[in-house]
Order: sequence, then C-alpha cells, then structure tokens
Amino acid sequence: QVQLVESGGGLVQAGDSLRLSCAASGRTFGAYAMAWFRQAPGKGREFVAGVGVSGGTRYSDSVKGRFTVSRDTAKNTVYLQMSSLKPEDSATYYCATDRRDWRDHPSVAGIEYDYWGQGTQVTVSS
Repeated sequence: QVQLVESGGGLVQAGDSLRLSCAASGRTFGAYAMAWFRQAPGKGREFVAGVGVSGGTRYSDSVKGRFTVSRDTAKNTVYLQMSSLKPEDSATYYCATDRRDWRDHPSVAGIEYDYWGQGTQVTVSS
C-alpha cells in the first residue's frame, strides 16, 4: 500500500522560509515523479512544483524563484523548500506520486497523480 506523509507545515510570517517533507512508502520511489499541490480555503487545488525521476523540475509561475523542489531517493523523501513566503502562499500542501512511472517532466494536472498525502497546513501572516 502506497503511503505519503507530509510534514513541516506551520505558521510563519511573510518573508520567512519553511521546508516541507513528504515521506513515501509502498512504491519504488525512484521510478515515479513526485509533485506538490496546494489548496486554499474556497479555492481549487493548484500545482506548485514537481520533480521527475532524473531530477527534472517544474514550477508554477507563482512560486518560481522562491520555492525549490528536490528528492532524496535513498530516503524515499521529496522536499519543498519555500522562501520569501507570502500570505497568498497560505494553503494546505499535498504531495502526490505520478500514476505513470519513469516520467522526468512532472505533469501539472492532478489527475496524473494517483496517490496523495493527507496534507500539511502552511499559514503565512502579513
């Protein structure tokens, strides 16, 4: 059974940094692209960042230059380093694993991901 467990969320001030982690189990971690999505209250889920099997990355325009996604295959963990946080970054952040293996260019479409974590809350105060 595939499990994804996010951690690292919290309450921070605008301009601060935060690192989210997502520990994966139950699947050959290195064979699948991973992604972070977020959902704010009253809004739809949006793609934030993704990392492919060979380390290729993709970011939404809203976080490009501020967030960095990475993966540690030895630890079966994907990270999201968030810097220069803004109040509009406040949301529940979810990690997800690709439904197709060996993709190095992460998809931005949530339907392309078949397993999701429970989410971790990030709140950025102004």
